Amino acid sequence: MTTESGVRRRRHFWLPAALGACLLAGGAVAVAGAATSSSAIDKALGAAHGKYKGLKEGKNADYIPALAKVNSDIFGIALVTVDGKVHTAGDVGTEVSIQSISKPLIMARVIQDQGEAVVRDGVGVDATGQDFGSITAVEQHKGKEMNAMVNPGAITMTSLIKGANADQVWGNIIGTLNDFAGRSLSINQEVYRSESETNQRNQAIAELMKAYELLHGDPKQATDLYTRQCSVNVSAKDLATMAATLANGGRNPVTRKQVIDPNHVPSVLAVMATAGLYDDSGKWLFATGLPAKSGVGGGIMAVSPGRFGIAVISPPLDSAGNSVRARKAIEDISSALGGNPYLSRPK
Repeated sequence: MTTESGVRRRRHFWLPAALGACLLAGGAVAVAGAATSSSAIDKALGAAHGKYKGLKEGKNADYIPALAKVNSDIFGIALVTVDGKVHTAGDVGTEVSIQSISKPLIMARVIQDQGEAVVRDGVGVDATGQDFGSITAVEQHKGKEMNAMVNPGAITMTSLIKGANADQVWGNIIGTLNDFAGRSLSINQEVYRSESETNQRNQAIAELMKAYELLHGDPKQATDLYTRQCSVNVSAKDLATMAATLANGGRNPVTRKQVIDPNHVPSVLAVMATAGLYDDSGKWLFATGLPAKSGVGGGIMAVSPGRFGIAVISPPLDSAGNSVRARKAIEDISSALGGNPYLSRPK
């Protein structure tokens, strides 16, 4: 950039777009001034866990009865770097249901198999400005101008997963989540039953998306598979590995498996950035700059492109449906480690 004195000052702009070439290379990037030691990471995680462990704000989601019964004291933090190093603090072995954090991963699979136009020109990629379960938003735009982070778009994404029957579709869904996590995941049957008994609104949304010719196949099957998808159990380490896979150009940094093509990663991150934290997505991006996705099970995963994936599980939610401890902890840790991809660093 040129200063007022006319002297050109060389700066390194660490922006998501600038990272594109590095992400397309499919691996970790070396960014000037961005190297972070393991001890600094462990210190940041430990400080955040200690600071917020006793926080009692928020409450568990209760519109799904099984979620209301989850232990509110669960608090686990994990960070996975793009070179596969795992750092943890707190209850990292405890699992909660993934819920909406599955949405960007299934979107990634649809894009991988069918191309970005299916998403962009189908349900859309714009934030709706309305609740994640809004039927009004569907009616307003006849099913379009949605995005894959809200329920109408997410159920439609699930309906687009390939398979000759429900079992094959489910195999592709759970296979995708397994690849991102780097291990075999399982369904929380209690959550699945509880959601299946209370998902009438999602059933209505699926029928409406079908009426607008955006949802493929049987809307009842799509809703059931989506409900099953949201009921998969994950730990903070699982979520951090998923986020690190996106941070690492689509390659799982622990297993080294290329889960999605690096060309598709920026599209997934863009929708996460604009719609990943429900009604507070703008506030989150303003504070952190990190593409992220939350779930009402109490998890949040966030991506620092080319650096790391970070995740926290803690069931009590704020009024927007995001984990209170997770928001605060990730903000603190990212700030301590310089994770914001919009930061500019003078050379």
